[in-house]
Amino acid sequence: MIPTQSSREQILKKIEATRKRRSEDFFPAFSGSGKEIYKPILPDVVACFKNELETVKGQCVLCENENDLYHKMKDFVVERAFPFVFSRDQEILSRMEENAIPCSDKEADFENMQAGVTSCEFLIARTGSVMVSSLSSIGRQMHAFPPVHLVVAKAAQMTDYYEDALIAIQSKYNGNLPSAITTITGPSRTADIEKTLVLGAHGPKELIVFIAKK
Repeated sequence: MIPTQSSREQILKKIEATRKRRSEDFFPAFSGSGKEIYKPILPDVVACFKNELETVKGQCVLCENENDLYHKMKDFVVERAFPFVFSRDQEILSRMEENAIPCSDKEADFENMQAGVTSCEFLIARTGSVMVSSLSSIGRQMHAFPPVHLVVAKAAQMTDYYEDALIAIQSKYNGNLPSAITTITGPSRTADIEKTLVLGAHGPKELIVFIAKK
């Protein structure tokens, strides 16, 4: 006697068959590279990143090299009259001191900072996003606490799409991923109240990314 399928088994098989059919119908592009569903990156990755970041109210400062980056950061800090810029990244602190940028890493200054500087893992051109992680020496607080968040990056950290950044960070850490990987796209924002956009509601009110081309 051949055992008959239970009603539950029949229903589960129908659900699985429908799921597979819908995946094939709605996501045909993923049979290839998967990139066919995205807008092209134009005119190049750096310009695309800058355009996308500025579209979401962020700022991007393009610099010829690392020296030029810190010169432009100094001009920015002087123009905004920040008493100091806070950072926990010792390499960044050293470069700021070399360029006479007022800076501090004293915990007593943490809560009083008006601007904070961090590095990042990667940049994502298509969305103008900054990828950061919990494995950096600066910890998680510096990505959310400063009213003005300054990011130091290099053009070599630029990736095309989000998937490319994920592949890059997996390779960087040899599969031992950080406990937290975050992408930041522009300043913190909310429109919960009467659909009115408010910047800086849950994090930095301004995001400025300094990119050294070389």
